[in-house]
Amino acid sequence: METTKKIKGGDVRAASRLIRNLEDRVPEAKTTIKHLFPLTGKAHVIGITGSPGAGKSTLTDGLIDMFRKKGKTVGVLAVDPTSPFTGGAILGDRIRMQRHAEDPGVFVRSLATRGALGGLAKAVGDAIHVMDVLGKDIVIVETVGTGQQEVDIINHSHTVLVVLVPGMGDEIQAIKAGILEIADIFVVNKADREGSSKLSRELMAMLDMAPPSTFQGGWRPPIMKVENAFEPTGFNKALEDISNKIEEHHQHLVDKDIIGSRMRRKAVVELNEAIRASILEPVLQKLLSSGQMEGMIEKVMKKEIDPYTVAEDIAKRYLEGCL
Repeated sequence: METTKKIKGGDVRAASRLIRNLEDRVPEAKTTIKHLFPLTGKAHVIGITGSPGAGKSTLTDGLIDMFRKKGKTVGVLAVDPTSPFTGGAILGDRIRMQRHAEDPGVFVRSLATRGALGGLAKAVGDAIHVMDVLGKDIVIVETVGTGQQEVDIINHSHTVLVVLVPGMGDEIQAIKAGILEIADIFVVNKADREGSSKLSRELMAMLDMAPPSTFQGGWRPPIMKVENAFEPTGFNKALEDISNKIEEHHQHLVDKDIIGSRMRRKAVVELNEAIRASILEPVLQKLLSSGQMEGMIEKVMKKEIDPYTVAEDIAKRYLEGCL
């Protein structure tokens, strides 16, 4: 297929168009993804998550530099909040990475959440595949930062960085959000602020209390500190240490033969989403276009029937091929 050849050949315009079409759910985009899928699986996917204002974009920008110095190509999927007017991404993260715009080894693309939970856009899984086939060695996925809805990133990444900052109650958020279970590396950002030592101690205490089974293959998430971004020497040294730790974690996954379990988890999620899209969406569309949905809503509102019975009836009719 022509688009597949272009993307495999490194055509950024073709890749960008395909990602846009995936967001817009253009039918042809699904066909292209089918052709791209067998070519995927080479990139190291890094997820960066944390609360809004934690400094994820600044860290991502710095990590791009580190990986480029190591001769690696980088793709970035910056998941932004959805504009209430256009339905598109607000592009805040992309603005912060403008200095890489002229680097042919870097491709930054924003994705709008469009109401998706978990801090990710629905198209992110396929967009990772596009970046992979485009030839990017590293694919960084930066989530929108939605507090306690960050855990979806683990379904798409080999290595997950959880970014926390002192003074925002992040140690409590970490416990509530299940962040401990998804973090491969903790980054205490803006560590020159008061409270950074307390935050590090809280994280250390949580790690000490965690059962051994929490640490996959024996990997205990390190706690890395990053101080003032306006002090280049210390900031760059911290980012270099983090990039080295990311590579160390990836090597750990390979050496312990557990990278397959992460790929399996991603495959499970992708299959579930594909089944849901292929079965649920057509059914909903038929119900809406035929007017049946409106009638069902009215009956539920009047308590003439419950939504569970309606759903079971629809599922039965669909599975029997009668809908």
